[in-house]
Amino acid sequence: MSSPLARLLRQLSAGFSNQHQAFENPPLYAHILVKFRPLPQLVPGSLLLEQTYAITPGVPYRIRVLRVEQQEQNLVIHNQALHDEQRFWGAVQDDEKRALITAADLKPLEGCAYVVRETADGFNGEVEPGCRCLVERKGATSYLVSSFELSAHGMRTIDRGHDPNTHEQLWGSLAGPFEFQRTEDYSHELPGDWLAA
Repeated sequence: MSSPLARLLRQLSAGFSNQHQAFENPPLYAHILVKFRPLPQLVPGSLLLEQTYAITPGVPYRIRVLRVEQQEQNLVIHNQALHDEQRFWGAVQDDEKRALITAADLKPLEGCAYVVRETADGFNGEVEPGCRCLVERKGATSYLVSSFELSAHGMRTIDRGHDPNTHEQLWGSLAGPFEFQRTEDYSHELPGDWLAA
């Protein structure tokens, strides 16, 4: 019987696309690719995340190293930025470039961890409370309100930025969540000892 941590790592280690949603409703949804790949050279539970627009697949608008861990009652996904991140653009598709990422390249993002709970068919997660996950976008600072639902078939996500003082929404989805379908499976790249924990 696998642990919740192992099940989350397996479901997360994949590629996702919202092509169907984007083609059905192009004014509201860009076509986005999201990929999570294991980084066996880092501490257990480390995954490289790249989010790109389908028209510019080698130029991610978000690149992070996630670290998934079990904490008492909850699973937690820690968010880490990369120093000089452009060096690693495209690493999600490039084994050699991905292997170059070391612990020294990581920069923890305070207040940006996701608290995750297991559901009947997958997992739900949301950014930890406290409005401390600050994001710079279009020259303004906002705090991130973000959640996801993950299943064996795909993922739904919603990200919004709010003004730290007025709490007014500054950016993000007005039309509802992004609906991603699973397009690739990278779970075979997970080291066996990560799944035994």
